[in-house]
Amino acid sequence: MRPPDGDAADRFQPLRPGLVRLAYRMLGSLAEAEDVVQEAYIRWHQTDRTMIREPGAFLSKIVTRLCLDILKSARVKRETYIGPWLPEPVLETAGDEDMSEDLSLTLMMALERLSPLERAAFLLHDVFGLGFEDVAATLDRDPAACRQLAARARKNVRADRPRYPVAREEGERMTDAFFAASRSGDLTALQSLLSENVVAYTDGGGIRNAALNPLFGFRRVAGLFMGVARKSGDALPPVLYKGLINGLPGFVTLEKDGIVQTTTIDIEDGRIVGIYIVRNPEKLRHLSNLAD
Repeated sequence: MRPPDGDAADRFQPLRPGLVRLAYRMLGSLAEAEDVVQEAYIRWHQTDRTMIREPGAFLSKIVTRLCLDILKSARVKRETYIGPWLPEPVLETAGDEDMSEDLSLTLMMALERLSPLERAAFLLHDVFGLGFEDVAATLDRDPAACRQLAARARKNVRADRPRYPVAREEGERMTDAFFAASRSGDLTALQSLLSENVVAYTDGGGIRNAALNPLFGFRRVAGLFMGVARKSGDALPPVLYKGLINGLPGFVTLEKDGIVQTTTIDIEDGRIVGIYIVRNPEKLRHLSNLAD
């Protein structure tokens, strides 16, 4: 006999945050992750739960397979995406301090370059701690193949992880300095902050103005912000949030068009080596309440 409906919710809710994290890392979209987890709950609700020994493994399997189905069509969409693609920004909330590394934007971008199966094997084993027998059952592959998938993914991901974590205070100081310099067009200050090899990604999704390709090198990146400053005059946008965004220091601003924008910075050896700006309003809907 199937357990009562209340049992389904009681057993599912403690697992929900981890399932959302898994789906978000697979898809890079918080909205799609929430939809996947809701679909997983519906299937969990319809399952004979007396037969499930490990609810976490069972639900991770459902979520992963739903994500893989989405990624088959998502890959086609990404190939026609206008400009650089960045994952939906996720702001740090209370209790997230231990999640910053596996939530980091640089890690998310590294995952994006993996095949869907490599991404799934790496996340399930390296991030969420499933054994390769469970990974194999989830992906319908043998354990040896899953080990190879995870190993390839690990090799690629390792190169994109920060060598040295940046102290929170240092991140806040650099964030404040970068905001002031980039929005005022202070070239001297920018030169003291940016690495010569800095790269900037601006994701407008073809909806808002943004560079269509990543900008490499100090000259091009500084030129971008000098141009922004000239167009803005002396007006600085309101800062709605300052803190970690996908594990990196950054801020949320309310721009002249009334839509929020996120900016995050990647710091190495005291200089900014990466700048990630999300302007696509479809990726910022969950942050619109910040402007209320």
